[in-house]
Amino acid sequence: MNSTTERRFFYHSTGSRAENISLATYYVLILLFSVPANAMALWVFCCHPKRNNNSRVLLTHLAVADMCYVLLLPMRVVYHASDGHWILGEAACRLSGFLFYLNLYCSLYLMTCVAVDRLLAVAYPVRALAWRKPAYAKVACAVIWVTMTVGMAPVLLSKQTVEVQLQQQQQQQQRYSNNVSVVSLEDPQQQQQQQYNNNVTVCLQLYLVKTSPRALLSTAAAFSVPLLVLSVSYILILVKLGSVSRKQRQSPVHLKAKRMVALTLANFLVAFLPYHVHRFVYIARYGRPDVGDAEATALTDGNRLTSALTCINGVIDPLMYFFLTNTYQRTLLRMLGRPGNTAQPDPGQSSSRMEMSSAEIL
Repeated sequence: MNSTTERRFFYHSTGSRAENISLATYYVLILLFSVPANAMALWVFCCHPKRNNNSRVLLTHLAVADMCYVLLLPMRVVYHASDGHWILGEAACRLSGFLFYLNLYCSLYLMTCVAVDRLLAVAYPVRALAWRKPAYAKVACAVIWVTMTVGMAPVLLSKQTVEVQLQQQQQQQQRYSNNVSVVSLEDPQQQQQQQYNNNVTVCLQLYLVKTSPRALLSTAAAFSVPLLVLSVSYILILVKLGSVSRKQRQSPVHLKAKRMVALTLANFLVAFLPYHVHRFVYIARYGRPDVGDAEATALTDGNRLTSALTCINGVIDPLMYFFLTNTYQRTLLRMLGRPGNTAQPDPGQSSSRMEMSSAEIL
């Protein structure tokens, strides 16, 4: 971190009172929805294995990644409830940063695997039977978890908390509001006490992005692959679904497939794309000496906002499970007091191998 970046981060690190209250409330709401929804998904996938297929394996690991991520949110709630003061210690700061990036990118790459799996099921229903096996899905999940764990491990090995002094302007405003006299401020002991009271501990893993060419390159490499694969996969899926007859397009299988594509794309566009686009801009601009305080503040606020949006992933994924998994759908409907009547393809329609394969986990 260069001197310009360090000075700006210390100046803007704690955030306003209104911002901290809003973010703490937002994270609590995400927790209230995503924890029970993902917990139910794990219960359905692990305790009710109707059939062990590769899609179920991928969705189980995706639910694990989502659950691990949202369970980190209480740390952010405490951080913002304390007005940007990290009171949980060095170990918790390192762990929060490590698990944030680990589960964020595991979720992203598992979503990419689900997209490829759906493409194979829809576009190559017969030839893909030899490829779409649970053992291959388990290997893919293991490679993702191991790769991401090794890649994020350096966060655990370096100091991630620092004690900083609140910006001078805030201190002066507080002194005037408290009617502190100039004479008392000139007293060395009171100056030392005032400085101590205005110190806060900041966790560098919250909303701070390293501004270096290496950080820019690693972000581009980590995001460009799933971006390309997801885009190509779902375009090909929609093209394939659009090539069938009009009657087949109205079948429950095709309608559910289209909803699944829409939810996955919405998840990607809301939770992942803004975060990485802003991350590029932040890395490229924040450390430049010609960037004024207004732009630096906007970049910092954008970093907080897009980082908070990544939590939406833990909310949208359970909706995707609802449209992908009959067991999850029936369980949720029973809990809501409604009959779990899962739609099936019309027997009068041609039950092609493509439809059957697409309906495998729908």
